[in-house]
Amino acid sequence: MSERAAEALINSVPETVQAAQAAPSFDEAFTLHHRAVFRAAYALVRDAGLAEDVTQEVFLKLYQHLGSLKNEEHVRPWLLRVASNTALNAIRGRGRTGAREEEFAVAATVGGGSEPVGIEADYERRTEIEEARRALAQVKEPMRSCLLLKQQGLSYREIAQTLNLNEANVGSLIARGRKEFTRVYGKIGGRR
Repeated sequence: MSERAAEALINSVPETVQAAQAAPSFDEAFTLHHRAVFRAAYALVRDAGLAEDVTQEVFLKLYQHLGSLKNEEHVRPWLLRVASNTALNAIRGRGRTGAREEEFAVAATVGGGSEPVGIEADYERRTEIEEARRALAQVKEPMRSCLLLKQQGLSYREIAQTLNLNEANVGSLIARGRKEFTRVYGKIGGRR
């Protein structure tokens, strides 16, 4: 091998390593992470249409900031952090009007005296879900976010990266969050 060929080979190695660690293209990131971003948004907003809006906004932000992400390892945590923040902002933006309209719709549906048993069971299920949401809302951050992200199937490392926490603290936060949720849910009226 000539000296020139050896030098060219040596100079090409760092470029190869950098290319392997580079951030994915927008299309690759969208394909790899769309489902996780939607699920994280849906876990917070509990409305498929609003979760899709949040997901679109998150990927718009990714498109605008793709150059600032260092490598593939940083993309998923960044996306989930932005999804959480965007979903929480969407919840705040909906305000009390949406909640009142939903309560009215449920009351109007169940308000008669001759409903079939299926509607009563559905109302009870919705009531239990609402009680669980209220209990979860009373769990302090970052325990609540850790619980939601763990429920979505993220590892402790991914949760730590997403929420900018020490990975060693994530397990404790999840355990404390579960205990607090159980305590609050029991006070609200949960049967479990």
